[in-house]
Amino acid sequence: MVANLLYLKCEVRLKFEVHVTPQVVSDFRDEKSNILVTPMRINNNMMMKSSPRSSSTPMDPRIWSKLPPEILEYILSFLPLKTFLNLRSTCKSFWSLIFTPPFINKHSSSSSSSSSSSSPFSNFLFLSHPQFHHSHFTLYDCNHATWRNISLSLTTNDSSSLHHSSPSSSWFTTLVSSGGLFCLSDPTSCSLLVCNLLAKTSRKIQYPSFNLHLEHLTFVTTPKGYTIFVLFSHSSSSPSSSSSNVFVYDSKVLSWTRFEGRFGVNLGDNIRQHQGVYFNGGLYFATPEPFSVVKFDLGNGKLERPIGVLPNQVTFLRLVGDGGEGKKMYLVGGVGSNGISRSIKLWEFCEENDYGNYWNEVESLPDLMCRKFVSVCYHNYEHVYCFWHEGMICICCYTWPEILYYLVSRKTWHWLPRCPSLPLKCSCGFKWFSFVPNLYAAV
Repeated sequence: MVANLLYLKCEVRLKFEVHVTPQVVSDFRDEKSNILVTPMRINNNMMMKSSPRSSSTPMDPRIWSKLPPEILEYILSFLPLKTFLNLRSTCKSFWSLIFTPPFINKHSSSSSSSSSSSSPFSNFLFLSHPQFHHSHFTLYDCNHATWRNISLSLTTNDSSSLHHSSPSSSWFTTLVSSGGLFCLSDPTSCSLLVCNLLAKTSRKIQYPSFNLHLEHLTFVTTPKGYTIFVLFSHSSSSPSSSSSNVFVYDSKVLSWTRFEGRFGVNLGDNIRQHQGVYFNGGLYFATPEPFSVVKFDLGNGKLERPIGVLPNQVTFLRLVGDGGEGKKMYLVGGVGSNGISRSIKLWEFCEENDYGNYWNEVESLPDLMCRKFVSVCYHNYEHVYCFWHEGMICICCYTWPEILYYLVSRKTWHWLPRCPSLPLKCSCGFKWFSFVPNLYAAV
């Protein structure tokens, strides 16, 4: 039944190579399927040519169960990716087979040979806006330099969909991404949802307590999984007496760890725009005025500050990591006086020299681009946020539909053009995310 479903649904012509020994050169017949198999020599290799004795004789489904896994992987690699992903529910063997590295390699070579990326999937910049429908998102395909409009359905493991009453529901403001995964909050059920949109898998993570109010969320993927850093306050407490409690969720153990004591650092409006950066085994945060960079040690829960001597006359600061690898950390900031930026600069964090940790200036934004960016912000730098995307440091503004980005490998600055599907007049609320599809990103 499974074989017939695959055969009829996909309409794939089966063609595969089998290397045989020189002694096997004669025709033979499969007694159960009544199929005549004739070996042919092509380019010094043997290819098996199957020809049914009668055109009305169907292929015996039991042949599929006898195929070696590597042959089945090769056959499936010819399917379009969309069709291939829809086959996951066909049978258990297909579900596990499609996630194997050999299949991904074969699918990449057969479907994206013209792409410069070694991944079989493109990478995207993901745009959300309150005027979009809650299930509609716009993606910029970085590999093909084009815009794509898609509809996404966020589902839980029990296949129950998340429904939201309006495009501006509160879950949307707490959506964050890292390493191919998305994390969003569902305040109605006091939980977080971690989703892999490509693999269509998700995990619902309940708050440590139901009487907690989410103040800050940092979601980062690490080489061993992902980490969720949250600041909670007791919803029953008054604003003047409320204290923040630090909780860290580790995907390796699937549990929360609470670190006692008040966090003691003002992170500003981080719930909307600014996350911590994973670097050297800890989470780093840039604080509002008085500016500083602090480190939260994920091992012992200790807070260290300040980290490195900051540049002089900074007007705002944003931290950027290297996409979860934790090897490099950058600082984007404005330099000026009286709260007005005259230039935008990029620094890289350097550790342990004769003078201690320091920030080394890497680049400065060209003057004309700087003028445009400053005019976009109107000197309201709380609207500025940054993130890393596939070798790019992206600098965005909540009130502007374009992205200013820096290519680290080429040391050049660029503007990403405005999305053509956006109306000419639209309010603020532009939120960009890095979306690098990853079948292996486990939730």
